[in-house]
Amino acid sequence: MAENDWLEDLWDNILSEDAVRILAKWRELSEEDQLAIWEHLNKMSTEDGWADVQRDSAQAAINALKAAGER
Repeated sequence: MAENDWLEDLWDNILSEDAVRILAKWRELSEEDQLAIWEHLNKMSTEDGWADVQRDSAQAAINALKAAGER
């Protein structure tokens, strides 16, 4: 899979608002990548400059990960 395709697949799943898809993709990631994604999701959910739909999707991912005990 090309890098661009991999990134698109990653974010499509992480921001899907579907806990099953979020967790499946999350568990494929290295610990280092999980940390980077977690930090980015927190920025998306709290910082200005993101569309409401992006902010909501990021918060849904955070909630799903917390509910599953992943963070």
